Amino acid sequence: MLFNRRQFFKICAGGMAGTTVAALGLAPNVALAQTREYKLLKSKETRNNCTYCSVGCGMLLYSRGDEAKNVVSSIFHVEGDPDHPVSRGSLCPKGAGVLDYIKSETRLKYPEYRAPGSDKWQRISWDEAVDRIARLMKEDRDKNFVEKNKQGNTVNRWTTTGWLVTSAASNETGWLAFKIARALGMLSLETQARVCHGPSVSSLAATFGRGAMTNNWNDIKNANVIIVMGGNAAEAHPVGFKWAMEAKVNNGAELIAIDPRYQRTASVSDLYVPIRTGSDITFLLGVINYLITHNEVNFDYLIQNSNASLLIKDEFTFNDGLFSGFDENSHKYDQSSWTYQTDANGFALRDNTLTHPRCVWNLLKEHVKRYTPEVVNNITGTSIDHFLHVCRSLASTKTNDRAATFLYALGWTQHSYGTQIIRSAAMIQLILGNIGVMGGGINALRGHSNIQGLTDVGLLSNRLPAYLDLPKESQISLEQYLAEKTPKPFGPTEVNYWGNYPKFFVSFMKSMYGDKATKENAFRFDWLPKWDKTYDVLQFAKMMRDGDANGFICQGFNPLASFPDKNTVREGLSKLKFLVSIDPLLTETAEFWQNHGESNDVDPSTIQTEVFKLPSNCFAEENGTIVNSSRWLQWHWAAAKAPFDALNDPEILARIFLRMKELYQEEGGVFDAPIQNLVWDYKIAEDPSAEELAKDYNGKALEDLTDATGNVILKKGQQLSSFAQLTADGKTACGIWIFCGSWTEAGNQMARRDPSDPSGKGVHSGWAWSWPLNRRVLYNRASADANGQPLDPNRVLVKWDGSSWVGNDIPDFTATLPPSKGAGAFIMNNDGLGGLFCLNRLVDGPFPEHYEPFESPIGTNPLHPNQVTNPATRVFPEDLARLGKADKFPYVATTYSLTEHFHFWTQHSLINVIAQPEQFIEISESLAKQKGIALGDLVEVSSNRGSIKAKAVVTKRIPTLTINGQEVETVGVPITWGFTGLIKKGFLINALTPSLGDANSQTPEYKSFLVNIEKISA
Repeated sequence: MLFNRRQFFKICAGGMAGTTVAALGLAPNVALAQTREYKLLKSKETRNNCTYCSVGCGMLLYSRGDEAKNVVSSIFHVEGDPDHPVSRGSLCPKGAGVLDYIKSETRLKYPEYRAPGSDKWQRISWDEAVDRIARLMKEDRDKNFVEKNKQGNTVNRWTTTGWLVTSAASNETGWLAFKIARALGMLSLETQARVCHGPSVSSLAATFGRGAMTNNWNDIKNANVIIVMGGNAAEAHPVGFKWAMEAKVNNGAELIAIDPRYQRTASVSDLYVPIRTGSDITFLLGVINYLITHNEVNFDYLIQNSNASLLIKDEFTFNDGLFSGFDENSHKYDQSSWTYQTDANGFALRDNTLTHPRCVWNLLKEHVKRYTPEVVNNITGTSIDHFLHVCRSLASTKTNDRAATFLYALGWTQHSYGTQIIRSAAMIQLILGNIGVMGGGINALRGHSNIQGLTDVGLLSNRLPAYLDLPKESQISLEQYLAEKTPKPFGPTEVNYWGNYPKFFVSFMKSMYGDKATKENAFRFDWLPKWDKTYDVLQFAKMMRDGDANGFICQGFNPLASFPDKNTVREGLSKLKFLVSIDPLLTETAEFWQNHGESNDVDPSTIQTEVFKLPSNCFAEENGTIVNSSRWLQWHWAAAKAPFDALNDPEILARIFLRMKELYQEEGGVFDAPIQNLVWDYKIAEDPSAEELAKDYNGKALEDLTDATGNVILKKGQQLSSFAQLTADGKTACGIWIFCGSWTEAGNQMARRDPSDPSGKGVHSGWAWSWPLNRRVLYNRASADANGQPLDPNRVLVKWDGSSWVGNDIPDFTATLPPSKGAGAFIMNNDGLGGLFCLNRLVDGPFPEHYEPFESPIGTNPLHPNQVTNPATRVFPEDLARLGKADKFPYVATTYSLTEHFHFWTQHSLINVIAQPEQFIEISESLAKQKGIALGDLVEVSSNRGSIKAKAVVTKRIPTLTINGQEVETVGVPITWGFTGLIKKGFLINALTPSLGDANSQTPEYKSFLVNIEKISA
């Protein structure tokens, strides 16, 4: 059988590539001619989920091997799970070729060690690796542990060793890592979310109360207008994107793609709208101005569900790019004026007529009036006609029988004002009434399979699980901490669910320290490390290069490729005493000390860092859960054991921790009480099971729990079924309160596999389990009017039946609280309302405002030249000095992903290497003509920090835009190459990117920076 390249990839996408992938890559015609054994014969079928993006596609893994005869089970085929409600049997090119990842010839086989100054790896045993790592960690902890700060307050922190936890590890592995890190007093604890979707949490939580996708993948089919902006869903989430296409085909939805590039989403859209990268706030505030000035507002929804009518203090102002309270010296805001006027009871004053000059609505109207269509055109480069078309399309959804949804990803998050871009879209949806309804929402398309889950677990330097805050050093007692973290309601009837903060926190501490945490000892509040600043990835990168960090654990994380400004990251890694890489595959970070030619030109003899390379399992070899973008906790099962001498992540972490604990018992050392008393009641101490860890974070009753009448509702030792059962007196233990209810006395709710959908609207309540309490659409109370009746009878989520809230979804509201009480739908906010005006939750303003990227192609801000960039962004002086200007670097660069590749993993997968074999960049025809570059020429792209070489793709897909009177060209830079794996060696593109980030989350500004481009050879 003969076939062409396109037919080859169609076959691969159908799952066939996984069976004989090597032959397909080398001799496809021969491979297809082979007689193949029926795949199910003598095989075992295991349900799992794809390890790549956040769609969480269902997979069936087929393995063969009779363990009774000592034949090790081996996975030989992978295909899509037809029962899965989201993917329905589909897999994208990455998922279809996942067998190549599982069986990659670059899978790590055994522990290896690189000695200081050495130019090679040497094999060592697990015992040797664990003992040496534990000793290095203990030595660093004992030497650098801080028990009290300069003020004499107890802080019990350790900052000189950092830990990066992967975005693909299971929640159970993440929970174990969290427990260990905090018991050791570590503050430099981070996960991939900091590099990608941190602004999603800061923006959506500040606006709605929670920092997650508001709706779900299936619900996209209910939309009437779909705006894909700040992302490329067809490319990065191709299987999830089918729901946008279903909305087009079956619901007549209009699909609009707004992007600097004409990409795969644009190719199937009804309208493509070009925009300058980094100018999204101007576009979105322009939409808000249009909606207000044209009276395209859902006023009933607005008054009931947003804070539009609440009055703001008279002291709040905005002038020349700055909000009230800005301190020029510290570059921080005093936010005391960013709040409501209140009555004698502390309740917010409001004016439901929206006529008071200090109500949020009128302040917003004044703030956005500058964003006219002409200003939008001048700053974004978008034509006025395109802009007005988008405005009119969105305005059409102000009626209750229509809804619009925004789909976004890293194109919105990776800016120095990423949080405020997302805030702008969230405000549009509140104005139109599109939050909490079917087909609506602000839908964050997470990039990795479990980036949502590990954020939920709390693997960020200043966080505790489930969005609790780690105490800061000024909070010197439990009483002070709880008082400052427990909000008071702004109205007499608000649910104010964060008012339960003490229950969440005390139950968390009981899960950590059990009987050792009592009311008398403040539940061991002092055993938690207290932070003085965030030890985010940018901060720790600085610490490494400044010589203030000694150790780094990189667990399924590749910081040399992921952190900005690669050359300074490599400099920092070279100053460490030790580096531990835990991964199924070889990473650039593990080999940072090795010379790979111009891709990584170093002298190993000058680098004294001890490096450990520890082989771990991949997703197909573990039990556990991942959380997709829809907040679904999906349990998956291992189809085989980790190969060679590789161990599962929990076993690796447990062995290192238990060895440290043993060393403290044998030798003593600084403050080991949390280490010795951490709850560790696993059947096999050195290998905690996923099932045990899941039950652990769900929580249990430590004493009999009774209801108001004294009836026992839960016996001591039983699993909790709801976070409503948590107590603040130490009677319950719960590691991650939003996961409470995931493993109850009825069993593992995350393992449920009922794909039915009685509603026909994509709810699928019986498939897996969604936090919180299996709710599928957040804030769904807002889908009903003030009397509790559905705004749209054809899209019912919840309604009031006279005694309780019922419907197609679990009510995101107190089930028996009647509408007559007037409580707001946004129960996590203490005013019960969605925030058009954000109180004191964000560091850079209660309203969004346009600022330029720190490397701006126009060098000014047309709205306020005296304040060009985000004034509240933290930038270290040495990083500021490495910024470039448009006179030397005249072109705007932006990074993006490819369907065929996933970051730095798929360069180890042969089928993906075949699909995209060589590094390239993308430029417009006009820029190519200016620079004399033709398709396929080798070019050098340089910034003020470094350079890369790649082949040039000359295309019509990138438009030349006119910005503030000058032409601006954009260079598209895919992120998916490195110098390890099966692929042709390439360059890490973060050699180009600046080391600064979003003002609220410190997520790096990868989407807009300045470069030059020169032709090297034809």
